[in-house]
Amino acid sequence: MNSPLRFVTYLAPNVYPVYQFVVDYVAKKLDHPTELSVGSSFEQFERDEADVGFICGLPYVHLTRRRPSPIELLAAPVLQGERYQGKPIYFSDVIVHKESPYHSFADLRGGSWCYNDRDSQSGYGITRYWLVKMGETKGFFGEVIESGFHQKSIQMVANGKVDASAIDSQVLAVELRDHPHLASQLRVIESFGPSSIQPVVVRSRLPDELKRRVGKILLTMGDDPQAKEKLSYGFVSSFTPIDDSTYDDIRQMLAISESAGFLSIK
Repeated sequence: MNSPLRFVTYLAPNVYPVYQFVVDYVAKKLDHPTELSVGSSFEQFERDEADVGFICGLPYVHLTRRRPSPIELLAAPVLQGERYQGKPIYFSDVIVHKESPYHSFADLRGGSWCYNDRDSQSGYGITRYWLVKMGETKGFFGEVIESGFHQKSIQMVANGKVDASAIDSQVLAVELRDHPHLASQLRVIESFGPSSIQPVVVRSRLPDELKRRVGKILLTMGDDPQAKEKLSYGFVSSFTPIDDSTYDDIRQMLAISESAGFLSIK
């Protein structure tokens, strides 16, 4: 294989340095060039335009419904902190402005809400599921806005442009560390989840031996002190093995939303 191994990320920009480090680390261990780009479409895997991807659990579930599936699992990150119990999970933290009158998700009836994008489990899929479980499928929010990224959603809440949003707990932790002033502007009023965390996937048509080698590199990164330090930038402790059943929780949430005929929170 002479061409670079093509990595793509569909995840939050504020963790991009971690993805770039992983890609460079794989290049060094494989002794083969790699490249990282921002994904433009999940069809890139079917068109053989992407080899390895950092992808949300919800589109993973959608893609595995196709026969044959264009992707397979390699590994998933385990986040630092007792909250994550050493498992490949994360939460969706519902944030409001610190001075807002809201103290629970139920208080947000009629309020304004923003989400990053519809392919996001943390920002959209789990919110949709939560509303179904509450029996709120007839228009809970007064206004719903797509922001494009979790970081933009955070800014919109902090600036008072919208009342609330559900944010990936890893992304929120990075933003609060890098922009400490946000702690005085935001409040978490509820947490959805946990959900199975965003996996690293590989194009199904990639050679099996290459899949195995890349997977092994990911799974041993946490044993390398230098790599562990770099992963810590994104509060990642290590990568762990997963299989398709890991994402049954997201499948179930999606199935419940589909059964209720509630696919849009607007």
